[in-house]
Amino acid sequence: MQMVLHTDRKLQVTAVEKARRQKKPLIPALGRTEKKRKSDYYDYNLVAIIIFLTCFGLIMLYSTSSYMAEVENGDSMFYFKKQALISIVCIIAALVISQIDYHILTRFVTVLYVAAMVLMMLVKTPLGIEANGARRWLGVGETLQFQPSEIAKIAVIVCIPYMIVHMGKKVQTLKACMILAAMGGGLAFVTYVFTENMSTAIIIFCITAGLIFIAHPKVKPFLIIAGVAAVALIMFILFLNATVDPLENENFRIRRILVWLHPEDFASGAGYQTIQGLYAIGSGGLLGRGLGNSIQKLGSVPEAQNDMIFSIVCEELGILGGILVLLMFAYLLYRLFFIAQNAPDMFGSLMVTGIFIHIALQVIFNIAVVVNLMPNTGVTLPFISYGGTSIMFLMAEMGLALSVSRQIKFQDS
Repeated sequence: MQMVLHTDRKLQVTAVEKARRQKKPLIPALGRTEKKRKSDYYDYNLVAIIIFLTCFGLIMLYSTSSYMAEVENGDSMFYFKKQALISIVCIIAALVISQIDYHILTRFVTVLYVAAMVLMMLVKTPLGIEANGARRWLGVGETLQFQPSEIAKIAVIVCIPYMIVHMGKKVQTLKACMILAAMGGGLAFVTYVFTENMSTAIIIFCITAGLIFIAHPKVKPFLIIAGVAAVALIMFILFLNATVDPLENENFRIRRILVWLHPEDFASGAGYQTIQGLYAIGSGGLLGRGLGNSIQKLGSVPEAQNDMIFSIVCEELGILGGILVLLMFAYLLYRLFFIAQNAPDMFGSLMVTGIFIHIALQVIFNIAVVVNLMPNTGVTLPFISYGGTSIMFLMAEMGLALSVSRQIKFQDS
């Protein structure tokens, strides 16, 4: 990941220098009277991998959820039909978004940022909806529900690049970095306080930090900060492990860390899902039990169609199937990297880089939780886990990336 970020830094500089040599602004003005040329490029490879991942996700969703859907709802295709419908609609929406000039977002940066803040604050009002012990949704009834924290991800992906571009060379100053960190950190703070969603707050702040790191010309200060933070985190975890009694501590986040460190001690309680997920992965072996033949999905792994779906993938398709899933995500990230590298301006390049960081973080967090490399976070696996809000905003991001790709111009050699 570090190598990708370093390469992206060079790409940003290349984009800036290219714009300066051609005497073009980093964010072209909208509404000019000059006739626009037809786009030279459209990333059909990105469209293909998005559709492939979505179809694979629907297959695994049906395989994973059919038994519990039949038991709970009397329809084995209950989850599949809902996800399939919203996936089709969202893919079409992404293709429509890709036809819109992404520079139009520069007119609504403030509106987008404020809207994300306000919508998350509304979660604490009667409009907020509680599910599975967490109050993170807004909506009316059971059909129109969404997580406003997903809008915050879009907001930080759009707003931070816009600010970086307009800061220009000032971005390398401490004051500018603090302003950018405050803007992204503000969204992360509101996400944590009003939706009590720490994992999403961490992702929003990491996207902010990643974009600042890529835009800043110096590497050393960020490495020092990252090193200090890593050491502090390790010391904190060791301190908890040595001093805190998990049976007496009532803070559920601290308990999650202790469960992560010793899941076997909580096999019948908080560590049950983790243990069962590991059983699923282990029982799948190299080639798996076969599609549809999972045993752990029959109630052993709670909510298997959500953030634990990768464990069922490994049980049915084996470690090889899990590796193939990782390769699909690697190709998706490569296409985003390619678009960021060749974007026509700095704003587009940084925006796609933000999308790259978001997808990469969600994949890493989800799989790390499933294999117990980090505490449970509740982060879904993009395009594969069940969730209408997640797929809707992921497709919106893909539409923005495709919009940037449409404006890529390749010079004839």
